Amino acid sequence: MLLCTLVALIWANSPWAHHYHALWHTPLAISLGESSLSHDLHFWVNDALMAVFFFVVGLEIKRELIAGELASPRQAALPILAALGGVVVPAIFYTLLNGSGPGARGWGIPMATDIAFAVGVMALLGNRVPLGLKVFLTALAIVDDIAAVLVIAVFYTENLAWGALGVSSVLLLAAAGANRLGVRHPLPYALLGFGMWMGVLQSGVHATVAGVLLALTIPSRTAVNQQVFLRHGRAVLDHMEKAVAAAPHDILADSEQQAAIEALEDACEKVQPPLHRLEHGLHPWVTFLIMPLFALANAGVSLSGDLAEIAKDPVAIGVFVGLLFGKPLGITLASWLAVRFGGASLPENVSWSHIHGAGWLGGIGFTMSLFMTGLAFTAEGPVTAAKIGILAASLFAGLVGSLIISRTRVRG
Repeated sequence: MLLCTLVALIWANSPWAHHYHALWHTPLAISLGESSLSHDLHFWVNDALMAVFFFVVGLEIKRELIAGELASPRQAALPILAALGGVVVPAIFYTLLNGSGPGARGWGIPMATDIAFAVGVMALLGNRVPLGLKVFLTALAIVDDIAAVLVIAVFYTENLAWGALGVSSVLLLAAAGANRLGVRHPLPYALLGFGMWMGVLQSGVHATVAGVLLALTIPSRTAVNQQVFLRHGRAVLDHMEKAVAAAPHDILADSEQQAAIEALEDACEKVQPPLHRLEHGLHPWVTFLIMPLFALANAGVSLSGDLAEIAKDPVAIGVFVGLLFGKPLGITLASWLAVRFGGASLPENVSWSHIHGAGWLGGIGFTMSLFMTGLAFTAEGPVTAAKIGILAASLFAGLVGSLIISRTRVRG
């Protein structure tokens, strides 16, 4: 993502800048019979590929709610309250600077944390980051994402087409019904999800919301429990051991060995929840393809204008202040209040300095902030101002947060 961001910035400010903009405005159509869906490449990245990104976000949300840090009220209290502080305070800061101006719609831009960059910075710090802090920041970012999805659905939706929304709702219920009936293969969910995406796209709600909603219908239960799997697995391995003893060099020709391998594969599939399989399978595609492509398509800000004037733009200032100062203030203050009044406790080996450093890392808005910018504004001026505020704040927030955490001793 960082490399693609740099490429986009250099390309958009080079003599070949017109090629950069022309590339993302290249039309691409999908046709079936007389029906056709035609949009430019920028749309396919931001509205189609990012729906897959939000689908994975939805899978992460569901996993955290069922078996992660958000499953226990006591464990969930600290990251939930910290995230709410990190959502509300930046929005207030932005609104104070833009509440009555043309940039008022951008209050959602500094709200969300980019989990990939924030956790990536922590990974670079190695063993100087206690495990509890990584878990805290990850859970906080998940709650951030929930808030961002709600903001997109409620506040960045203008005109609703109720017919299309009704079709999407029926398909969502069908996906939930498939879950209840025990359907575990991903193909039915993919087909229903595509129909949902098309319906939400036509409804006026941003199409990426379909990804999150579909994720909530993906089965999280296993078809067999662990004990059944262990007994069956041992029996299959015993059978294969006898087959190998009889024909040690003929695995391709030996039907007994092949049958044992297929039986073991089937057992592994049944003991693993589809939610986990899909999240694990899609995560590399999202991390190494979709998010870098999104950065390449959206981070190309032209710096040829008067940067001093852009820096004075209330939108740029609001985004910068909201992310760089609102995030750490909101996260740290809400965390302190949660612990002070007994609603939560600090994770093991985590100090207040760690929490403060994580709050600064929460100011890395990048992906979600760029995404919100495209929803809030259409005019080039505020879009450019917001993107410059995002890039500058994310850079400084990452540097300050990593410096604070690296200089903090791990408790215990």
